[in-house]
Amino acid sequence: MNLLIAAGIFHPEPGGPATYLHEILPALQEQGWSVHVVTYGNAVSEGYPYPITRIPRRFLPLRRYDYARALAAASQHADLIYAHTIDLPLPKHKPRLIKIVGDQAWERCVRRRWIPDNTDIDVFQKQAFGSLAEWQKQSRSRQVQAMNGVIVPAQYLKQMVVGWGVPETKIQVIYNALPPMPTPQFLSQAQARAALGWDATPVLLTAARLTPWKGIDYLIQALNHIPDVRLIIAGEGDDLPRLQALAAPLADRVIFTGRLARETLYHYMQAADYFVLYSGYEGLPHTLLESLRVGTPVIASNKGGNPEVVQHNRNGLLVPYIQQEALVAALQTAFQPGKRQQFASNTHIGMERFAFATMVSATNAYLRHYL
Repeated sequence: MNLLIAAGIFHPEPGGPATYLHEILPALQEQGWSVHVVTYGNAVSEGYPYPITRIPRRFLPLRRYDYARALAAASQHADLIYAHTIDLPLPKHKPRLIKIVGDQAWERCVRRRWIPDNTDIDVFQKQAFGSLAEWQKQSRSRQVQAMNGVIVPAQYLKQMVVGWGVPETKIQVIYNALPPMPTPQFLSQAQARAALGWDATPVLLTAARLTPWKGIDYLIQALNHIPDVRLIIAGEGDDLPRLQALAAPLADRVIFTGRLARETLYHYMQAADYFVLYSGYEGLPHTLLESLRVGTPVIASNKGGNPEVVQHNRNGLLVPYIQQEALVAALQTAFQPGKRQQFASNTHIGMERFAFATMVSATNAYLRHYL
């Protein structure tokens, strides 16, 4: 069984789709799939257990032409094409599936300032905007409607894709999951803090691509009402200069680390009091799963797939978005005596839904259905 992966990004580039593919493809090979990846990028392609064709990111029409040629050649030997973004020149003579982890039309419109950067993704689905935004919506919907099947990692996303005119029968929810820890060592919070050289100051940790919809500015502003708490921000992105300027008056309590290696991020999660993700949109975030797995409770917005991971007042707190007063109140609650220990003792609850073997088995079965 020959599986052609059509991706926009791939390991070692950051991002959920790249991480997902790098983790699941060896497991699919063990299920009998022969894999070939076509992606954009310039990284080294050797050293992987499957062939990778990387298309350099040159002038858009030229790189799209190069990508189309590479896909056409690779598809001759493929039984199935599994895409991980829209706007790829996919051949039409083979069954085609796609994994949807967000609304690329919304992201593109925000990034290009065709809509205000604070436009809520759920409002974007229903409200009419300018002609460029509406063209993006229509293009996205047509492309996904043309697929034979769709995988989404959350019930929230399933309903969004139904809203694009895709029949519910073509959509399969398969939760994201995590492979085994890269190291077997689980540290206590005290051990992790000692290893990092942290003092006793309470710590909030967030890790994300630094874009306006990640809500990191609201976390920084909330710190004005939460004394003696440190906020560590791990990640890179275009929003970094704005966030640094916003955090300047709190420079002793807001730390920007840049992007952290996964093993380092795990240590930070184990050492932190809470992992926080106050974003305006998430599909089903790996970072929440990672934090809960190492025993650190989470505080998240009630947006996207977050409520499918966070059980309010059990393994953490869900906070209305955007409500600055509610965020401040949630942080105050989180640092009440005994709260962190109470939530930490429940971080295992519900995690069986995100077993890696389950994700692999369900994905394998769904792919085989289209052979």
